[in-house]
Amino acid sequence: MEFLVTFQPIWTVIVAILFFGIVFWAFSGKRKKHYEDIAQSVVDEDDDALESTDKEKKHV
Repeated sequence: MEFLVTFQPIWTVIVAILFFGIVFWAFSGKRKKHYEDIAQSVVDEDDDALESTDKEKKHV
């Protein structure tokens, strides 16, 4: 039982460091270009889908 009393604060610190590390990594400036590319690809895919739908409507 004494082990758990000692381990709990250590575990809390490890998890907090891990959490803030992931948050910092996700929002770092190096990842910004990657996220912008992903966001743009979604918009491009929607535009392509709309264009193909318009072409299909013209053939009917």
